[in-house]
Amino acid sequence: MQNNIIHVWAILLDGQCCKVASPDQSSLDAITRQLPDGFYSTFRTYGKGTRVIGLKAHLRRLYEPVPTRDVEENDLRMQLSFLLKDYIHEARVRVVMTKQGQVYIMLEPLKLLPRDVYEKGVRVETTDMARNAPRLKSTAFITASNDERIHIAQKDVFEALLVKNGRILEGMTSNFFYAIRPSTAPGFDPVGRAPSYSTNGSAQDELYTAQRDILLGVTRRTVIRVARGMGLEVKYQPLKRDQLKVAREAFITSSSRGVVPVIQIDDVIVGQGRPGQVTKQLSVAYDAYVLAKAEIICKSD
Repeated sequence: MQNNIIHVWAILLDGQCCKVASPDQSSLDAITRQLPDGFYSTFRTYGKGTRVIGLKAHLRRLYEPVPTRDVEENDLRMQLSFLLKDYIHEARVRVVMTKQGQVYIMLEPLKLLPRDVYEKGVRVETTDMARNAPRLKSTAFITASNDERIHIAQKDVFEALLVKNGRILEGMTSNFFYAIRPSTAPGFDPVGRAPSYSTNGSAQDELYTAQRDILLGVTRRTVIRVARGMGLEVKYQPLKRDQLKVAREAFITSSSRGVVPVIQIDDVIVGQGRPGQVTKQLSVAYDAYVLAKAEIICKSD
């Protein structure tokens, strides 16, 4: 099964899997658009297809919005574990639950980003688009955002950042973080509080991310936990689009890509135009954390 083909299964009422064919299997998004409306979660595996970071949270976002389901969580875990046994290395997985409670599993070989992406950073752009129901990862958003996905691909832009009322909330397929040093940004105080200082009196970089009107990503939550474990203060406030220049660093997060440095937003260079120390340190710490904490998909394995 270790090839570039995406494989799709439906889990039946008896808990067994049935292979599904679709006219367009060019991408996970293309397949998802052909399924009935519902909710989805996408993640990568670790441990040769046996572990996933935050799997419980990934599945919760599927089960909570759907009152009646065809498949119980334990059965889904068992089938997912069984299907992944044929994978030699790691997989990118998408699980969809329709509003009627049907479950679909999609698997494709995990394609890691080139090292240059992490070493040099990426360019992103802002767009005046937001999710209708930010807390729900709805498959309808994949269709609604398709034009924007095509647009950034044509412009060779890595990601689109969603903006509402002039504030950057999140990425189209990621969450967004930025770091500032309040003492070097006169007049900029996004939360109306005084700058924090270390014991020797020097201002410290603080990490910010939006909290409202966003999808609370599993990787976002993990990065916040890792950052606090490193002694970084994390505050909740979106960055205003007209104050991009105050950001010393920025990065986006997602399950399949981890921590990706952002070096340019629209026409504004972030910081020194290269990945900063906070981003680098968080990336290393995140990678170590997920290797140690990734959850076993099925306890019977």
